[in-house]
Amino acid sequence: MSILAKENIVLQASVANKEEAIRLTGGVLVDRGYVEPAYIEKMLEREVLTSTYMGNFIAIPHGTEDSKREVKQSGIAIVQVPGGVDFGSGNIVKLLIGIAGKDNEHLDILSQIAIVCSEEENVEKLVNAATAEEILSIFEGVN
Repeated sequence: MSILAKENIVLQASVANKEEAIRLTGGVLVDRGYVEPAYIEKMLEREVLTSTYMGNFIAIPHGTEDSKREVKQSGIAIVQVPGGVDFGSGNIVKLLIGIAGKDNEHLDILSQIAIVCSEEENVEKLVNAATAEEILSIFEGVN
């Protein structure tokens, strides 16, 4: 199973708030077999400790340092929220990238996400993508 597959991508999601957005993102990781259900609570705990809002309409929810045992294997979930969700302080998120890293793999995952999302036009494409394949091609750098 790959770290990012089209089944890990939710398009056109509509969520009421930050908690619902994080639960939806974590739910994808659980449903796809990357993490135990308890990982979602760790994602919410992490958000209380430090916002996972990264700027540029992106949040990268993930577990706390002690959530490693909840991770079965590395995976990424992408949830597109075109209408946006408020992550506090007026920070609007339109793309959630949930990550679960086994061992230190999450560092490689984060650096790949950072490279893609540092380009504003990539973020715009991700937010406006109509298919999971479009999102995959942006991450694979095949445009």
